[in-house]
Amino acid sequence: MHRSPTAEAEIADELAHVRSGLLPRYEAELPGARAAVLSRLWRGLAHDPLPWVVRREPGGEGLTLCLADGRRLHGPRPDPYATGAYVTVVRLGGADYDDPARLVTDLAVPHSASFAAEVGHSVASLALSRAAQEGHRPDEWPESDWAWEQRIVDGHPFHPTCRSRPGFSVAEQFAYGPEHRPVVELGLVPARAEECLVTGAWPRELRDGERVVLPVHPWQAEHVLKRTCEQRLSAHPLMSLRTLALPGGPHVKTSLSARLTSSVRDISLASVAASAVLSDFAEVPASRSDGLLHMTRTLGAAAAGSPDLAVVLRESPQSYAASGERVLPVAALATTALPRSPGWLADFARLALTVGLRLLELGVALEAHGQNLLVVLSPAGDPLRLVYRDLADIRVSPARLARHGITVPDLPSRMVTDDERTLRRKLFGSLVAGALAGTAGSGAALAQALEAAVPDLPPGPDLAALRADPLPTKALTLMRFSPRAGGDQWAELPSPLA
Repeated sequence: MHRSPTAEAEIADELAHVRSGLLPRYEAELPGARAAVLSRLWRGLAHDPLPWVVRREPGGEGLTLCLADGRRLHGPRPDPYATGAYVTVVRLGGADYDDPARLVTDLAVPHSASFAAEVGHSVASLALSRAAQEGHRPDEWPESDWAWEQRIVDGHPFHPTCRSRPGFSVAEQFAYGPEHRPVVELGLVPARAEECLVTGAWPRELRDGERVVLPVHPWQAEHVLKRTCEQRLSAHPLMSLRTLALPGGPHVKTSLSARLTSSVRDISLASVAASAVLSDFAEVPASRSDGLLHMTRTLGAAAAGSPDLAVVLRESPQSYAASGERVLPVAALATTALPRSPGWLADFARLALTVGLRLLELGVALEAHGQNLLVVLSPAGDPLRLVYRDLADIRVSPARLARHGITVPDLPSRMVTDDERTLRRKLFGSLVAGALAGTAGSGAALAQALEAAVPDLPPGPDLAALRADPLPTKALTLMRFSPRAGGDQWAELPSPLA
């Protein structure tokens, strides 16, 4: 077996100085973390349109990739909808690999070195995250919104860099990573109002006379803004790390100029400018969902001249829970026993597809992955309604909206399209290949849930496309092998409804 000790050893060395008692557990978690990341990587290698994979040859229980340089890469037959660590070793040439970072290095294709560093960091940080867990039972039901989000330890269920946090030391991962359950002290940075872009109703408690006070993530303050903050505000980090919950108050989305999974998490000035208009617009299609969907409102947004110092204040999804109900991100469902029931999973798929297809028909394609999409559960755990947050990546079709008498406001041009393929990719790639697949945990479970749910959905061209076409998904591995290519890139997965 090949090993890539760099990231793993660096984390171990830091951990020995920060929390030495955790070192044995960290080392014990490394094999499982390698397998978890290797499983995600193998999914991408097996399905993404990588230019140096010239042919894929299924055979028996495995799959062989024929590479442009004549080498052959062999692994198990992939389940593109499986979560967890089902791939423990693949074979490249004459060597076995259980370390995904070493495999990426030895593929020796363009951008291998940079991607291998991200993958190695993903393995090491995932082992660190798992080692620090005290555990929870699937029948435990947290009371706070942040406690649900902090149960999600492994990050993105299908991304090879699911836990990569380059630029974060071990101490900073413990201090800011939601799975470590810290309380984060946001800095408060005052700026003159005339130097700020402010939209929505900026709260009075975040004003100081003529100055606007912006919450800033402490990592951003130290590493990017290079400043200290005298005033602070206690908050709990949510699963995106840069968004935090104020106890009893709104969620605060901060700029964080670090690459987490695929993207640098800043907040563009265009997003700040459009936030209020977009929030008001989103309430219109939501109002036509027969009460099955709520959109969290953007309360205010501000930027002090740069995406490096910008913030969005958003309504907590808990606002939409009645007495006894709970609201949790779809990604957290896998930490409960609920998806293990085929009937429950079918009910949830039926609800999610009804809402997603209805909004798509109206002209709004949601980025409904497991982080943006939340579910309202009854006291008995039944899926009742959905809540959607973070409107920055939706797509809007003027032609479809016009058919339903809805006018498109002045939105950023990247959000507006009438291209049906783009609209369907946005919804199906995030909802079916993302949220539903991640909840189901396997292709067989996903197919069973969809087969039970789809006959109850209203017919239409979008549903027909979902049933007939391959399922689109973001080509997450290809995107990291081609970091200079702008925008999303896509792969096609075998349809679970085939």
